[in-house]
Amino acid sequence: MVTPCVFCHATSDDFSLASLKAASRYSAARSGYSFLVIQDGRVIYEDYAHGDAADRTVSIFSGTKGFWCVSAAAAVQDGILDFDEPVSDTITEWRSDPDKPDIRVRDLLNFTAGIAPAFSLHGRTINDRNRYSITLPAARAPGASFIYGPSQLQIFCELLRRKLEPRHLTPEEYLERRILRALEIGNVDFREDGKGNPLLASGFRLTARQWAELGELILGNGKYRGRQVVRSDLLAVCFRGTHVNPMFGMGFWLNHSAPDAREVDVERMLEVPWERQNWRETCLCREAPRDMIAAIGSGYQRMFIVPSMKMIIVRQGRNDDRFSDAHFLRLIFREGDQRLAKK
Repeated sequence: MVTPCVFCHATSDDFSLASLKAASRYSAARSGYSFLVIQDGRVIYEDYAHGDAADRTVSIFSGTKGFWCVSAAAAVQDGILDFDEPVSDTITEWRSDPDKPDIRVRDLLNFTAGIAPAFSLHGRTINDRNRYSITLPAARAPGASFIYGPSQLQIFCELLRRKLEPRHLTPEEYLERRILRALEIGNVDFREDGKGNPLLASGFRLTARQWAELGELILGNGKYRGRQVVRSDLLAVCFRGTHVNPMFGMGFWLNHSAPDAREVDVERMLEVPWERQNWRETCLCREAPRDMIAAIGSGYQRMFIVPSMKMIIVRQGRNDDRFSDAHFLRLIFREGDQRLAKK
């Protein structure tokens, strides 16, 4: 049973209340817990199903990646690192490996460094995830393939750890001080290993409204409640695709190729071995605005951000393969201004 908590009429210029109700019902029927829509900083629809409540935290899985990639932009701003510096300048063990000297920091964050994905890093059996990750072999030349998995962010974790040592900070402390505290988010689970290294690829448990605070930072071009947390030009780097996967930036998925692209279910595509994945001319939803940005977590945890509409949509729930991003988004945008999708 769906219990609506808050809902207000959306303006006719954007989308109708009927569209939001339809999307909420669709989500709840497919094991959805929370459905939250914010526009212009105001909650216009909020719905919790299956006994869920606004204060219940839910694992956002790979939605965690977005927080760390935004912190990478902040680290560039703070002079800690540069997107284009060779990783081997800091992880000096790579200098003797002929397959790794050309890998840049941005390659790790774009998942184009060519390193084997190592999904075992998600578990608890590896005592030192960072050490394990930096010794993984290169499966492809940097920039040649998109390889989604925890290894490349974990290598970034080790790079950031070494960069922060002179400042007497850990990566967790840096993220907390630089990003989470600014967004008033506390008590996150870093899923640290035996050496105290956080897992960058997954782990955070947040309410829908907490997750939406990151969306507000993005809508504000790095500004949150009047304070510039991250420079807008550096934050924007997170939302630029690569030639091997135009649909993925740094920790975030993109809808840039709509409306003339092929729709893909990201989770189903990621189940295909990376060598056979095809991300060319793809999008999340043809009817959704082209500037839509998505934070995507396993089990159809979603945050969609639409800068042109100053809108954030959060959907959380249990894993249910009956859910479709494209159909869900069509329900929301079908009565909206279709000109946004054709810009």
